[in-house]
Amino acid sequence: MALLASVFTCVVALLHVGFLALEMFLWTTPWACKALRRTPAQQAETAVLAKNQGLYNGFLAAGLVWSLLAPPQLSGPLRLFFLGCVGVAGVYGAATAGRGIFFVQALPALLALGATLRWPGA
Repeated sequence: MALLASVFTCVVALLHVGFLALEMFLWTTPWACKALRRTPAQQAETAVLAKNQGLYNGFLAAGLVWSLLAPPQLSGPLRLFFLGCVGVAGVYGAATAGRGIFFVQALPALLALGATLRWPGA
């Protein structure tokens, strides 16, 4: 079952690579405007902020990948730290920006965190 913790962590890392791509490269595209229910003007106005968020999401993804590749004595603490960061950011985002963030960001991280705590040998 430790494999499940690694799979969940990999999913969270992939989600954050997707967030990076959306926020850094796709933010002003018609697809992003439609998906986020915002006008092109709103997207253009917030593009610099989104790029900054995307960079942070990339760092979270990199940390999670690092936790998957690190030696056993380092992988657990890294994974707990980065999943904890994602979980806190997701809960904060859900409370301040939109409830949907909980389901897209916080819940996957919390599931991965729970699996990691339950099966720490991953």
